Parts: sequence; C-alpha cells; structure tokens
Amino acid sequence: MWDDAFPSFLIGLREGLEAGLIVSVLVATLVRSDQRARLPHVWTGVAAAIGLSMSFGAVLTFTAANLPGKSQEAFGGTLSLVAVVFVTAMVFWMRRSARTFSGEIKQKVTAALGMGAGVLIATSFLAVGREGLETALFLWTTAQAAGSSSGPLAGAAVGLLMAAALCWGLYRRVLHINLTRFFSITGAVLIVIAAGVLGYGMRDLQEATVIPGGTSYAFDLSAHLDPASWYVTVVQGTLNLTPQMTWLQVGVYGAYLAIVMTLFVRGVRGAAPAKPVPVVPAEGAKSVVLAATDVAGAAKRVSVPLDPAEAEQTATPAAMRAKSPADPDAGSAAASTAVEAQRSAAPAPAGGEAGSVSADADKAATCAAIEAEAGPSATSAAEGDPTADGEHASEGEPTAEGEKSAEPAASGPEKPSAPAEGAVPTPSTPRRFPRWTVPAALVAVPALIAGITIAAGGGKPASGTPVVEVSAADCGKGFTAPKPGRQTFQVRNTGSRTSEVYLIDPVSNAVYGEVEGIAPGTTRALIATVGTGSYAWRCVPNGGKAVTSAAVRVSAGGGSVQAVLPVSEKDLAAPLAAYRTYVDQGLADLQTKTRTLQSDLDADKLDQARKDWLPAHTQYASLGAAYGTFADFDAKINGRTAGLAGGVDDPAFTGFHRIEYGLWHGRSAATLAPYAKQLAADVDALRKDFPKQDFDPADLPLRSHEILENTLHRELSGNADYGSGTELATTEANLDGTRELLTLLRPLIDKRNAKVIPAVDTWMRRTEQLVLDQRAEDGTWTPLDKLSDTDRQRLDGSVGQLLEELAPIPDLLEIRKAA
Repeated sequence: MWDDAFPSFLIGLREGLEAGLIVSVLVATLVRSDQRARLPHVWTGVAAAIGLSMSFGAVLTFTAANLPGKSQEAFGGTLSLVAVVFVTAMVFWMRRSARTFSGEIKQKVTAALGMGAGVLIATSFLAVGREGLETALFLWTTAQAAGSSSGPLAGAAVGLLMAAALCWGLYRRVLHINLTRFFSITGAVLIVIAAGVLGYGMRDLQEATVIPGGTSYAFDLSAHLDPASWYVTVVQGTLNLTPQMTWLQVGVYGAYLAIVMTLFVRGVRGAAPAKPVPVVPAEGAKSVVLAATDVAGAAKRVSVPLDPAEAEQTATPAAMRAKSPADPDAGSAAASTAVEAQRSAAPAPAGGEAGSVSADADKAATCAAIEAEAGPSATSAAEGDPTADGEHASEGEPTAEGEKSAEPAASGPEKPSAPAEGAVPTPSTPRRFPRWTVPAALVAVPALIAGITIAAGGGKPASGTPVVEVSAADCGKGFTAPKPGRQTFQVRNTGSRTSEVYLIDPVSNAVYGEVEGIAPGTTRALIATVGTGSYAWRCVPNGGKAVTSAAVRVSAGGGSVQAVLPVSEKDLAAPLAAYRTYVDQGLADLQTKTRTLQSDLDADKLDQARKDWLPAHTQYASLGAAYGTFADFDAKINGRTAGLAGGVDDPAFTGFHRIEYGLWHGRSAATLAPYAKQLAADVDALRKDFPKQDFDPADLPLRSHEILENTLHRELSGNADYGSGTELATTEANLDGTRELLTLLRPLIDKRNAKVIPAVDTWMRRTEQLVLDQRAEDGTWTPLDKLSDTDRQRLDGSVGQLLEELAPIPDLLEIRKAA
C-alpha cells in the first residue's frame, strides 16, 4: 500500500500547504485590520471549497465505476492527461508566485471587504477551491494507476495533516520555511511523477483503442523482473514505470520530462532573490511615507520618473496635513487615501525606472498606511518580531523565508462616522434566515449536485435486466430464478467493503461468471449464460469471509452450460512441488554442462566449446516456467543486450549470449574464459538459492502460455541470436519445458475442460515436427534466416495456433476466492 502513497503524499503536502497559506493570509489580513467579525465568511468559503472538491472526487469515482471496460480506460486516460496539465500549470505558477502570492491575496481581501460578505466568501472559495479540485483530480488519477485507493488516500491524508501543521507553525511564527526552495524541490519531483502519470494515461488510451500502438513495445522486461518484487512495486507505485511499456509511453514520458524539467530548472536558476524592503520605524516617518503614497500613485499614473524637487513639492502638503493637530482624524484619512490611491493606480511599465521607484515607494507607503490605520497595537506588533528575512511582521500573519513580506496590504474599510446629533436612527432590517443558512447551503449544494450527477450518470438498468445487491451481510438480495440464455446481471455493492462476486453452482462450486473488485456503492455488469442447473451468488469481501446466497433452480428451456470449477492454492500445491523438483534436477544438469563449457575454454578448445555451448543453453531454456522465480540470476545467465548502452561490449552483458557472441565472432578462448567462469559461478549460486526462492502457484498456469509466447517474440523473430543460428534448437527446448508443465497440470485441466489438452497435444506435435525438420543428422540446425518463406510462415502459423489452444488454461486454473 505504502509504495503507492508517495505521489499522493507529495501532492497532498504541496496543495495543502498552498491552500493553508492562502487561508492563513486571509485570516491574518482580517485580524490585522480589526475585522474578526468577517472570519466566518472565510471559513464558509473554505468549507464550500472542500465540499466541492470531495463531490468532484465522488463524481469521478462513481462515473468511472459504471462505465464499461474500454470506456473506463478512455475516461481514465483522458483525466490522466488533464491531471498532468493541471499539475504542470500549478508547478510553474507556484514557482513564479511563491514570493508574491501573499500580497495578491491581501489585495483581494481588501477589495472584498468593501463589497460585502458574498464577495469575501467567493474570494476564499475560489482561492481554496482550485487547490482542492487539483488535489481531487490527481488523487483519483494516482488511485487508478495504483489499482487501489488505500495507498493514495493514506498518503494524501498524511500530506494534508503535515501541511496543516506547517501552516499553523507559520501562522504562529513558530516555524520559518524557505517557500521558494520548498516549492522548487517539490515541483521538480512532481514533474517526474507527472511524466509517469502521462505515460499511464497514454497506455489507458491505447488499451481503449483510442490511440494505436498498443502492441508495439519499446521493451518488455516482464520475463526478467518479478512484478511482485519490492523494487518493481516501489518504482511502479511512485513513478508509474512498468516492466512493459510501449513506444508511445516511452516517447511521451521522455519528451515531457526533458522539455518541462528543462524549462522548470531554467526558471528556478533565473529567478532573482527577493530584496527585503525596510519598514520605517520612526514615528515621524509615517507622515513622510503617507505622503510618498501620493508620489507613488502619481508615478504609476504618469509612468515617468519624477524629479526629486517635484516629489518633494508633491509630498510636502500631504506631510503637513498628516502632522496638523487641528485634524485628529487626518492620519486615518491619509491612510485610507493612500490605500485608495494605490488600489486605483495603474501598473508601471516592467523594467522601467519609474516602475522600480514607484513600486518600492508604494510598498513602504502601504505598510506605513496600515500601521497608521490599525493604531498603536498593530504598530507595536509590527515592530516587535522580525521574520526569517529580517523584516517585521504583524501579529498573526504567516511569514516564511523567500516570500516578500512587504507586499501591498490594506486596512479594513473606513469606519462610518457617528450620526449627527438629533438625527433619527434608521431601524435595522430583520434577518429573514438564520446565520447558518448561507454556509450550510454552500456546503450542501456541491454534494447535492454530485449526487444528482452520480444518479443520472449511473443510468438505470435496461428493462428486464436483473439487479442483484451484494454485501458481506446479504449476498444476492433480489436474485430470483433467471431466464435461460445469455443474461446480463447488474451487480450493485451495497456493503462497506470492496468485494469479489461470483455466480456459482452451489453444488460443485463451479463459476458461471465473476466480477472482481466492486467498490462500495458501485454497480458492475456480470454477463453469464444460464442453462439448466442450480445458481447462487458468492460474495468475498476484502478481509472477510465468503457469503453464499440461497440457490435457485433453472430447469425449463435451458440446455447444459459449462462452468469453471474454481482452483485454490491447495489444488496447485502438488503440481508446484513436482515442478520445483523438476527444476532443481535441471539445475544440477546445468551445473555439469556449464563446467564442461568452462573447461573447453580454459583448455583453448574453441571448436569443442561451440559444440558444448548449445546443450548447456538448451538445458537452461527448458526450465522456462521458472524464469519468474530466478530473480536477478536470469539476467546474468541468459541476458541480452537490450537496454545496455554499450551493446555487446557492455560490462553488464554476460552469460550464455555473451559467450555465444564471442564463439561465433572470432574472439579468443582467453577472452571468453572469464565469462565462462562467471557463468558457472552464477549457475552454482542459482542452484543454491533456488530452494529459498518464492514461487507463486498462480505462475504455473500462466507460464503454460507465456513460455511459447516469449519464444514467438524472441527466438522466432531472430532477436535472440548472437551468431550461433540455433534459435530453432532453443524453440525445441521451450516446447519441452511447456510439455513438462502441461503434464503436471493435466489432471486439473481435464477436470475443468476435457477438450483443451487434446487440442493442445495436436498442435504441439505439429509444431514440434516443423521444428525438428530443420535439424540435420549431425545435430546442426538451420538458422532462422535461412528458412524458406513457406517454412517460416508454416512455423509461425503453427505456433500461433498452439498459443490459441493454450490460452484458456490460465483462466481455467486461475486461483479464485470462490473456491
């Protein structure tokens, strides 16, 4: 689970910190401007944004769950691309705005304060809602890629909790964080993760046949890497890199990573550090700064530099007005005027002298204006505690390294003047609704819309389609005797756990149909052919016991229907033990043959080494079903040059094929002897390690098909030849390995479908005869590239048909919980 948690942890931490900082700035701005009564408006907008985000996630989950197979792939692939777009935009936006977004939020709050509660609610809702929607979309995408929601949700929860703790520490000024560095590092990591999500989305679209190339693989390491190993699981869970990837996946992954990471790194290196703007501490300087606000506003409006004399003339009247004792409210009025001047000022041209001068003056003026408006308490708080950058911070305002703390901020709206003496007070309008009505409505409306969307998107079953409710407590509710023939059952999980659901014969436990991984509250279609016999539902919830419904009987109008008798791990225990014995004996023979090969090269007998190389290699090839358990030994013993930068000269290219290349390309015995010695040592190590290796019983049925599938893609395509021209000898060895495996599995196969093995035997003999026809009396083999076109087509066609006959075996012998 935890291998899938890192991407969602990072997105939860990053998006949570962004949203938390926004909320902190909103709250701090209101507290500093003595507008605590407006705080409920902020929390209302935040609650509505959270409700919208959760509703959006629910719509994605339940909409995808009710789509058919290929539509699910297309839906998931499309949303993966959208998620990558959003994450990329977020990374670049935050890198650019990390230093200034506090000031931007303050300006929005200042404007909202003068326009009523609705605008303030909308400000907080939009600011937090964007982060929430991005988080919901990315979490859904990572859960789809992981195939489970537990890991991504756990990672996101930890990330959000950590983000909340960081924001609290920043708000209370307990912590100091360099936000620029934080967002730069996490941004680079997110770009790598987004590249994997992009590749996963492309694969989904290929599987949905929206994009071609689903079978054009750039590499396939599934035979060399165990998908269940911890390192494969970690890489796949964090980076979405799989042992098998198409050319489109690899191309898109590499192009995105190269382009986006380059632009991001250039932007980070080119960003200029923020220069702190000192706050004027002197009491008398406030009037000068207030006067400078008029100068800054004028400079912005005319967009030209002011002459020092003109600036002094412009500042003097305002400064004198501020000092005048005849007007006790002059300081407040000047502050409000300064803020209004800044709010209405047009931006100065980028890079111009006037823009630089006016911006610095504007920032200093605004800070001083706020202090004048807030009064002595705010001023003393502002002067009391330096931030991490050496600037002063108002009480309660979150500060962090790397952010400009002198960004424009404004005081609250002007206080209304007292009513004139003798004036009749205007009676207040009574409230029509309680105070909690608006917050409750804002939170409930997104949930209501999501519910309507899910209900409408789920659709109603077609007329006459049976609906069966399943849960851990009541499996098969609403199930009645179905009509004979092909039927579609709408299976709805009304329980609280994800479950596997089977339509079975309660007498023999044979399975007529199955649906795996039905999430709570979702509906999936199960298609089965109904004939004469008994039928019941069996529900197996995750972590729970199997529950079987009452049986119904179908007798009229239906013929017999073949069901699949489920297989348990216990059923495969005996074949697995016999196969492990076969492999161990084969490894013992392999040890002898590799030592013989080593002795030939040590004695400088190249001709004899060429003769002894083939028996040793085919001995190893005959153990094909065990490749999945050989771990890293397979790459050392039988690895190819695929993926090696140095090709045949790469130091990692060892084993049989490295010796083959040297023997048939004129290399000396002295050159090849070290490789033969290493090969013998690796085989000895494999023989010693094999009894301790974990062999999944489910691999046995799979390998009955995969051995020859790999043969068709490698040996019979010419990709596995390094000079000996013995691809057909290896093909014969793979046929022997498949035959040995089928002999062990035959009792289980015959019990479930007696027609499979006879058909397999027929095409096995035909294929083997076509292969053996290419072996000469002296034991040499016709190289694959020397076959006539007719012989090549016959061989490929025969192997293809044999694979078709072998295809049902993995499904027949799949381990099912229904057993």
